[in-house]
Amino acid sequence: MELNEITERIMGCAIEVHKNLGPGLLESTYEACLAYELIKAGIPFERQKALPLVYKGNLIECGYRLDLIVASKVIVEIKAIDGLTPIHEAQLITYLKLSGCNVGLLINFNVRQLTHGIKRVVNKFLDNSAISAPSAVNNEGNAN
Repeated sequence: MELNEITERIMGCAIEVHKNLGPGLLESTYEACLAYELIKAGIPFERQKALPLVYKGNLIECGYRLDLIVASKVIVEIKAIDGLTPIHEAQLITYLKLSGCNVGLLINFNVRQLTHGIKRVVNKFLDNSAISAPSAVNNEGNAN
């Protein structure tokens, strides 16, 4: 699957969740329901994937966790807040840099219409050699 197709399918699943639940719930609820929709759609993903970083050649476990990484290509960061701010986008950009992924979706479910709560973020960081993360980690929620 191409990145555009993956992001479109993720957004479709997120819209389905929002249509059924609406705003006002916890991030963990939206994450679990989005995972359900991704499984139903046959889209592979990992949930709450640990994201370590390599600092000066040393693996550092910092406690970062990706809400979802879809098809090993797109990071999905889920929010249920009053409004997205630049710090939320900065967080996703950092996750993109650390993971080596190029595209992420920031999805805020606490909006009336979900299309107003989705932001697509592209990693423009060119040298991923200084910051990297191993790929084999917990596969909880991985669709088969």
